[in-house]
Amino acid sequence: MFLPPGFHERSITTSLGKMVYYTAQGEPWESPAAASQETLVFLHGFGGGSSAYEWSKVYPALAAEYQILAPDLIGWGRSEHPARSYQAEDYIGIITEFMEQTCSKATTVIASALTAAFTIRAAINRPELFKSLILTTAAGLAEFGQDYRRSGFAQFAQSVNVPFLNQLLYGAGVANSLGVRGFLEQRQFAQADRVYPEIVEAYVQSAQQKNAEYAALSFVRGDLCFDLSQYITQLTVPTALIWGKGSEFTSPEIGRRLMEMNPQAIRCFYQLDEFGFTPQLEMPAVTLGLIRKFLPMLEKQVVVNP
Repeated sequence: MFLPPGFHERSITTSLGKMVYYTAQGEPWESPAAASQETLVFLHGFGGGSSAYEWSKVYPALAAEYQILAPDLIGWGRSEHPARSYQAEDYIGIITEFMEQTCSKATTVIASALTAAFTIRAAINRPELFKSLILTTAAGLAEFGQDYRRSGFAQFAQSVNVPFLNQLLYGAGVANSLGVRGFLEQRQFAQADRVYPEIVEAYVQSAQQKNAEYAALSFVRGDLCFDLSQYITQLTVPTALIWGKGSEFTSPEIGRRLMEMNPQAIRCFYQLDEFGFTPQLEMPAVTLGLIRKFLPMLEKQVVVNP
């Protein structure tokens, strides 16, 4: 796996198995004040080969000021990959367990995509664990009539939901360089020329872990989808939304409508016109700049609409 300098692997035990996470441990990040630093948790989204690598071009720039925790969620990266059909409740529970075991007080979480939607639901259930949320493309993929589960891609995956065919589909279409690059270029990035070899290799390494197909195909079939609009009014944790205009299946209009439903909690919304689903990989410096902008805004609880 690709880790930034000074970051090392640790793990916790969850109800679904071993969950690996990455944190600064040693030069150049350790300092006498490290124990008193605020914590930032970075949670990756889903797709063939997803892992904490997704945020690895952003979080090192914050490591001198914050304690960084960046896990591979269960079923992804170097964490355990139970052979099961995953549901949204599994990941809502896992996020909660991670926060309980690694954070001693309310903590800011930075998350993306479907995982960001799970994080909102975890924050609704356990608001005392969360200080604020900064989320990219936060959608359950079933909002306002735009249900991913009705897409041809999802329905094809549902039609071949047989163990042998699942493995064949995953191996041929996802767990190889060609499949990963195609997904990144066509569905995840707004501009294909921003996909470079290290990104592809990092995703391939994660995609080829034993039993990696279970979580990935649960996502592709739409088993993890839900309508976030049914929950968003219950959110009380201060939140900022970042949205790539070119996000597949989830237009910025979804984010704006979610904000309109709960402006008391969702205090900031920013649209990135030249980015896709994962601006943290496509243009990490811009994403980092927005995180730095939003952190003090949410701390002061000032209502801002950039």
